[in-house]
Amino acid sequence: MKLFLLIGMVNGFLAVALGAFGAHGLEGKLSQKALNTWEKAVNYQMFHTVALLVTGLLAEKITGASITWAGWMFFIGIILFSGSLYIYSTTAIKTFAMITPLGGVAFLIGWVLLGTAVMRFL
Repeated sequence: MKLFLLIGMVNGFLAVALGAFGAHGLEGKLSQKALNTWEKAVNYQMFHTVALLVTGLLAEKITGASITWAGWMFFIGIILFSGSLYIYSTTAIKTFAMITPLGGVAFLIGWVLLGTAVMRFL
């Protein structure tokens, strides 16, 4: 599905930009713990950006709800997991840290759905 390719490209750009911002713009402004949290958000965003791109490419060959929902779960996971960590690391508001596991669950669901779609295709 071309939409997942587009979402993946945008998220790839954002992950690189946010990674650079964290390394250069936030250094000295946040604690080391907060910078590590920011870096974790960037890493998970980039990993799942790749998953979105793979999903978009596979969706050209594999059809069905599983592949489509896998892409949406990866995107939702990026928003909830990485997004909440970006906000938490810069504000220290713990409510945002409590959202992070929901993003992790979305990532897990995405991987299960992607695996299901691929196994049905094989």
